[in-house]
Amino acid sequence: MSIPDPAARPVSRTRAPCLIQPARQRGISLIEMIMFIIIVSIGVVALLVVFSTTSRKSADPMIQKQMLAIAEALLEEVESQPFTYCDPTDPNARTAASAAGCTLPETPGPEPGQTRTSASTPFNNVNDYAGLVISPITDIAGNAISGLGGYAATITVAASALNGIAATDALQITVTVTGPGNKSLTLQGHRTQYAPNAVP
Repeated sequence: MSIPDPAARPVSRTRAPCLIQPARQRGISLIEMIMFIIIVSIGVVALLVVFSTTSRKSADPMIQKQMLAIAEALLEEVESQPFTYCDPTDPNARTAASAAGCTLPETPGPEPGQTRTSASTPFNNVNDYAGLVISPITDIAGNAISGLGGYAATITVAASALNGIAATDALQITVTVTGPGNKSLTLQGHRTQYAPNAVP
């Protein structure tokens, strides 16, 4: 058995120093920041282009709605008129069995002296509106309507067979409205001769 030398220094057994794990990266890098700015910039530019286009064309829907309102009003006005064998001023208008029984048969276009806006001799039949041009738009009394100075309308009335109804007993009414910027809208309707002797 060996005896330890008292002069000898004891050997110290120490561990190797621990390597400290680097802290995790927090935040974003410069490259990530640049990519973020580029992507957001592209999105903002795209939105600005959409808003710019929308604001430039924002008047178009208003013009379109106004033209539609004018066309609907005129079509309703025409369709509410009688569609008779004879002109309603004809003495045989209430009794005629066909246009042959009329002294004044109804034909396309107004009769002499009749106008849309007359208080004494107004249009009294759908056919009277054939070929009518209204420019600028006026009401039934002929008064100009505020804000509609840039609009005009044309009305055509033509015989047209409709779902088994003979062309002599049905009319196609076409209202074409033009507005600012050379925009136009066409609306069509039909009127049948369901009451050929009904006069106002």
